[in-house]
Amino acid sequence: MREVARVAGVSVSTVANVLSRPGIVAPETRLRVQQAIDRIGYVPNGAARQLRGVPSPIVGSVTLDLANPFHAEVNRGIEDGLAAAGCLVLACSTDLRPDTETRLLHLLQQQNVRGIIISPAHPDPAQLLEVSRRGTPVVLLDHPKERLDLCAVAVDDALGGRLAGEHLRELGHRRIAYLGATVDPGPVTRRREGLRQAVGEFLDVRMDVHPPSLGEAAAAAAGRIVALEPTAVVCLNDTAALGLLDGLAALGVRVPEDLSIVGYDDLPFARRLAPALTTVSQPKYQLGLAAAELLLDEGRPGHAHREVRFQPQLVVRASTAALAH
Repeated sequence: MREVARVAGVSVSTVANVLSRPGIVAPETRLRVQQAIDRIGYVPNGAARQLRGVPSPIVGSVTLDLANPFHAEVNRGIEDGLAAAGCLVLACSTDLRPDTETRLLHLLQQQNVRGIIISPAHPDPAQLLEVSRRGTPVVLLDHPKERLDLCAVAVDDALGGRLAGEHLRELGHRRIAYLGATVDPGPVTRRREGLRQAVGEFLDVRMDVHPPSLGEAAAAAAGRIVALEPTAVVCLNDTAALGLLDGLAALGVRVPEDLSIVGYDDLPFARRLAPALTTVSQPKYQLGLAAAELLLDEGRPGHAHREVRFQPQLVVRASTAALAH
């Protein structure tokens, strides 16, 4: 830092301010210091800065499955939302395993991260509340705040399930199946409940699967679904719908002539499938941006925990059709 100060013609304290509190330094001075940093190749020592009380630039992002394009796009929103604050996002997957979530939370706290944005896999929020109590800000992602003393960003998943169910009922479908998993995260459970509100009872088909093999499991479940003789299927997400479409094609089942299919998430591939997938869209990138904003707000004076709630939308494409009589 002394060498940077000498090259830039400023004091060491000015260099420190540029690195930790750039907003209080005049723009032309910041530029001169940054040019000096680039010229001599100075890289600040993160551990040493934290010992001096400078907040860590690392934020933990704990999602259910980074291989799922939904979580990847949410994480991009988190990265972009934190970039202006100079933060680095450390992204992790739990694969819906509570023990993995607990291990990751311990590791992130050991790194003294600035905060944690998490899609919970564990049904009990006690450990998240404890992390927050110890001084590490926690923001719930894709999970309602409810009575928890945490910030949260969520989508009205029950509404999403109702939209899918109401669409199929309007098309004349009454024998509807729901393709889920034996262990569903909270958002999927709420979608199932929303579907129940719209259609009453439905054929509940569950796969014993963790996220990495979801598509393959859905394809394998196609025979079980066909044997139940539904006229329409709502899938827990688009990845499951894609797998189901592959399985149905192998069985010679036509979509939507023989069976209507609805997905959830509106991933980029949904519109390119044949047939294009009817699905429930949710604002993936905006979820990440909102979570980043809530985390950055944690350290500001007068902060109060709050929830940002988004509304899903039904996107009708070619995979659903009116029931033939």
